[in-house]
Amino acid sequence: MADGKSSTGLNENIAGLLCYVLTWVTGIVFYLLEKDSDFVKFHAKQSIVTFLPLTILAFALGFIPFAGWIISMILSIVILILWLVLVIKAYQGEKWEVPVFGDLAERAFGA
Repeated sequence: MADGKSSTGLNENIAGLLCYVLTWVTGIVFYLLEKDSDFVKFHAKQSIVTFLPLTILAFALGFIPFAGWIISMILSIVILILWLVLVIKAYQGEKWEVPVFGDLAERAFGA
């Protein structure tokens, strides 16, 4: 449960939420800014590792006529739902891992 302050001066749950606001972009910002809070660092790393590849995939699928457009649209809806869940979980102070992406974030950036 996040109940302290981050090195940004924000409460950890607010900083964790902000890691997801602009998906991977704010994930990078908070990854670079945060010095103390493991909670905020976790959400920043997860934001980057989850949303950057999904954004690239949805964008690339958009170039494939018909089937790619439909898959891209479905993926965009999945991304939106996942984003909402992560924003809510971070605000509630939970360190909820997205299956596959959470572990990948820890391995990619280290613990």
